[in-house]
Amino acid sequence: MAPDPPLAPGPPVAPSPAVAPALHGVPAFAVPPERERPDGSAPLRSGFRAAFSLLLDLRGAPKRWMALALASGVLAVIILNMIGQVRLNTWQGDFFDAIEKKNLAAVGRQLLIFLPIAGFLLVLVVSQTWMHEMLKVRLRATVTRRLLDVWLVPHRAYRLGIASAAGVNPDQRMQEDVKHLAELSADLAIGAVHHILLLGTFVGVLWVLSSGIGIPIGGEIFVIPGYMVWCALLYAGVGSWFAWRVGRPLIGLHVQRYEKEAEFRFALVRVSESAEAVALYGGEGDERRYIDKTFAAVLLAMRRVVFAVARLTWITSGYGWIAIVVPTVVALPGYFYGGLTLGGLMMVVGAFNQVQQALRWFVDNYARIADWRASLHRVVVFHEALKSFDEIDDDDRRIAIEDHPEGRLAFRNVSVLLADGQVLIKEATAEFGPGERVLIVGESGSGKSTLFRAIAGLWPWGSGTILLPPRESIMFMPQRPYLPLGPLRVALAYPSPPDAFSAETLRGALARVGLNELLLMLDREERWDRLLSMGEQQRLAFARLLLHRPRWVFLDEATAALDDENQRRVMSIFDEELAGATLISIGHRPGLERYHTRTLELASSATGPGLTRRSRPAEKPRGRLFRRLRTLLPKRTQRGAPPPDLGEKT
Repeated sequence: MAPDPPLAPGPPVAPSPAVAPALHGVPAFAVPPERERPDGSAPLRSGFRAAFSLLLDLRGAPKRWMALALASGVLAVIILNMIGQVRLNTWQGDFFDAIEKKNLAAVGRQLLIFLPIAGFLLVLVVSQTWMHEMLKVRLRATVTRRLLDVWLVPHRAYRLGIASAAGVNPDQRMQEDVKHLAELSADLAIGAVHHILLLGTFVGVLWVLSSGIGIPIGGEIFVIPGYMVWCALLYAGVGSWFAWRVGRPLIGLHVQRYEKEAEFRFALVRVSESAEAVALYGGEGDERRYIDKTFAAVLLAMRRVVFAVARLTWITSGYGWIAIVVPTVVALPGYFYGGLTLGGLMMVVGAFNQVQQALRWFVDNYARIADWRASLHRVVVFHEALKSFDEIDDDDRRIAIEDHPEGRLAFRNVSVLLADGQVLIKEATAEFGPGERVLIVGESGSGKSTLFRAIAGLWPWGSGTILLPPRESIMFMPQRPYLPLGPLRVALAYPSPPDAFSAETLRGALARVGLNELLLMLDREERWDRLLSMGEQQRLAFARLLLHRPRWVFLDEATAALDDENQRRVMSIFDEELAGATLISIGHRPGLERYHTRTLELASSATGPGLTRRSRPAEKPRGRLFRRLRTLLPKRTQRGAPPPDLGEKT
């Protein structure tokens, strides 16, 4: 029988700018096109600007006060440490003066004074270390929980994975990148504050101490105010400039390394998750070649980082070695030609070293700053990609999902885009009432699963409105069921908690679908997605369906792995336990039509692709199931008349 004309065809629907296909028709919206780099990735931005945008979004994070309290505690300890360092520097001058005078009793007194100073500084160092490490923990917890909050919004993780390059490897971004970012942020922030306070404290001390240093020029002694301070600033400025020039490429190199590491880890996980299929195909050699290729990219990226770090080390190490003698050399004129004693010289050298240590912080930490910016870049790009979904959800040029006022399923001028950017359904209008059983068929690749995702709200690209019955009455069953980690009762009760059903109820559901061998394994922890065959997993999904008893059930090839007997067993649920439920099935497996009262076909006609009514040939009822099913069919369908128009309310 020739198919009827497509339902309510309209003019071809061109993808709007908001949903224009990027890769296979899926829009890439995480990075504005005008800001993309030639390779399609997000450009590097100012580290401070990126950090500030992330901090702004963390203002409402729970327990953020703990991180603020730890940061305040670290700041207080650093200030106390500065006071202790000034006292230690003064003690150092007195101690060496006593040595110069060969006054043994004074040396002994200075050693006794040293003990409480050292003890005080030791307590401060231990306290700072504890708060420092705890700050890393709190920073990681705050950022990770924030990312999880915006990642696990309904449907967002799925959409991000198919629509944005920034959504690749979310596991590494939320685990490794956030961990690295938290550790480096705490280290660099505390180090910067410490050295800024150190600089502010000892610049004044060094200015005063260098007032007695004279420079002999032409037989005369010239005193330059703050002579040692200017020498320290000049030396640190030259070193910082060289470090910046030589180390700048490290930022981009670290970003590339993290990307290659993520690809390598994904390749390993992929083989691990698909080990059975790889073994059956004998594909270990091919997988090894691909893994070797990704690992070679990792090694190449690491080698580039190593060479860049080695170039930077010429500057940082050379700067450090020269700094050993610079303060003594520039202060010697004051000792030879001025009034500096040996103790005074040591105080000047000590103060110079403290100022120099503060000023050289940028030189010593440039490699880590580059690493921090790379980690920050990956986290911020991922975070902004997640937030950008709010803008997409607010766009009116997408499929709207709303509640049906009468608890039905309806399409209102719905157009759905296929993955290749073509139109799956054009301006379709249809309505399905409670108790109906509709089978949607079509050739492989025709977009049946895309329609399934659109109804579930996972595929927003298109236009029109889909009206749904109450969400709590709906259950979607994909071809591959999701089985969470943990005991079998957790996988069976999902998404409800395992204690929502009694053990007897759980065992009854397993027995109903023929999984009697699992009755005594409810508390056994296994990788059930690996231990069970696909057919067993699909039957487990139907046992889960029995537990939740939804009023509307959407199946997407949910019986594809079952034999005829097991398919009959699970589909009989809709004739017995869920006799009043509405069933919308997607599939092409032979024999499915006998369990449904209406059939729709995804097919192209002269007017374009769309949902086409297809009458199925009358079959002789077989058994109690089909005798009961026949009573549900409208009389005109039983007599061979075409099914009711999809635009009618049934």
